[in-house]
Amino acid sequence: MGGASAALLFGMQSLPNLHSPRSTSQSPFLCDKMASLFNMLDLANSALDTARRRGASYADARVMDIRRRDLSTKNGEVGSLSESESLGIGIRVIAQGAWGFASTDRLTREGVQACAAQAVDIAHASALAKHGDIVLAPEQAYSDTWQNPFIKDPFRIPLERQLALLLAADQEMRRVKGVTLTETSMNFRRIEQLFVSTAGANIHQVKMQSGAGIVATSFANDEIQKRSYPNSFGGQHTLQGYELVESMDLPGHAYRVGEEAVALHKAAQCPEGSRTVILDSAQLGLQIHESVGHPIELDRVLGMEANFAGMSFLTLEKLRTLRYGSDIVNVVADARLEHGPGLGTFGYDDEGVPAQCTPIISNGLFTGYLSSRETASSIGEARSGGTMRAECWNRLPMIRMTNVSLLPGAWRSADLIADTDDGIWMETNRSWSIDDHRYHFQFSTEIAWEIKGGKKIRMLKNPSYSGITTEFWNSCDAICSREEWTLWGTPNCGKGQPQQVMGTGHGAAPARFRNIRVGVAFSK
Repeated sequence: MGGASAALLFGMQSLPNLHSPRSTSQSPFLCDKMASLFNMLDLANSALDTARRRGASYADARVMDIRRRDLSTKNGEVGSLSESESLGIGIRVIAQGAWGFASTDRLTREGVQACAAQAVDIAHASALAKHGDIVLAPEQAYSDTWQNPFIKDPFRIPLERQLALLLAADQEMRRVKGVTLTETSMNFRRIEQLFVSTAGANIHQVKMQSGAGIVATSFANDEIQKRSYPNSFGGQHTLQGYELVESMDLPGHAYRVGEEAVALHKAAQCPEGSRTVILDSAQLGLQIHESVGHPIELDRVLGMEANFAGMSFLTLEKLRTLRYGSDIVNVVADARLEHGPGLGTFGYDDEGVPAQCTPIISNGLFTGYLSSRETASSIGEARSGGTMRAECWNRLPMIRMTNVSLLPGAWRSADLIADTDDGIWMETNRSWSIDDHRYHFQFSTEIAWEIKGGKKIRMLKNPSYSGITTEFWNSCDAICSREEWTLWGTPNCGKGQPQQVMGTGHGAAPARFRNIRVGVAFSK
């Protein structure tokens, strides 16, 4: 934790409206939370007052209390175990038509006022090089509280119990002869945030994130094969409590994961050429992330941001004119809770804009970007799409993916396979590569199965496929139904300089693509 002398500790239940404190006849626990919250609210408003006095035409302040817990095992031993908390305030202002930002973890009246003054000074300096005045799309000022639902607080589960579960899964994988490396992990985040602005916004939010996964690796004959569950790169992550981890049954899947890693050594190499490909929902989630999610970030399109993922081929003239995919392809960016407990779910973004659903691809036509209050006017919108988020209190909010999801179709995977005469089912991402305009790509998966005559006939190793974004999505001719749709979490999306790592969500069901270039990414 930083140098602040107090912690927010707002508690894990929604608090009353910030303007309507209850009587002190409540429990001492809740009264302590309320007192701390009102102290933070007082400090944030002090920051806004300072910014106004120094000439800011607009200012907002974000107080964030972020608690983290990370556990892992490796080959039957504890690999890592850490718990931390970070508390501070970020202050954003507009002065002389330019942005200024400063942050501090010195949460005293003097510290916060000095931070606000610094933000205004930075805005004045930025104004010397501005190309034009910052103009924000109008937005109603909301006073509200929001919290994602969950059942079990993972920070109240003993570490010993969490480690015991990981070690049990680790042991099951090591029972498989030929497994040379076993890894497991759990990750938890509690993000509590207070947002106020000179426009009158006053918003308190609590987000609980949980995630876990396991990996078995087998090294034999100069070849490495691996299998992951329930997904690669850390498993599954959502806005839920410890009940998510329990639902995965990591030990119950561990032996199968180990068996498949070893079996891949004896599997046939994935054939090369133009083939029909069916992607499982997890792999398709990453495909959406890279070839839809990043290119629709409007700051990349406008040249305001290019770090970590480049810019975008989706220049403004393509809006509502580009045939992005086939008629059955419908993609939305949806931050609302009714879409699901994704890592891109929230009540309000970091500009105080409510969560929304934006149609991105509608019956194959490109129809929307991820936007902010500053960029909305560039695409003719009167209102922000509500996608501004920051990793921490000491970072500026940026346009980030919410839950960018492919809407389900009507197929069942069994029927989809039966309808495919000659194809390849690919499952669980292993690696990806895409150019800095998000147009040419190559992906590989951990495992595949060859389909002949409507049946899976054999396991394939080292599968990969490549293509051009719009050609790929236009080749989609079948999508499975809601029953097989999963909202996957991507907890490690990097963007910006200095880098910000954020969580996004991607919903998908298995889908079929015709005439895809298939190859071998990892042949010896």
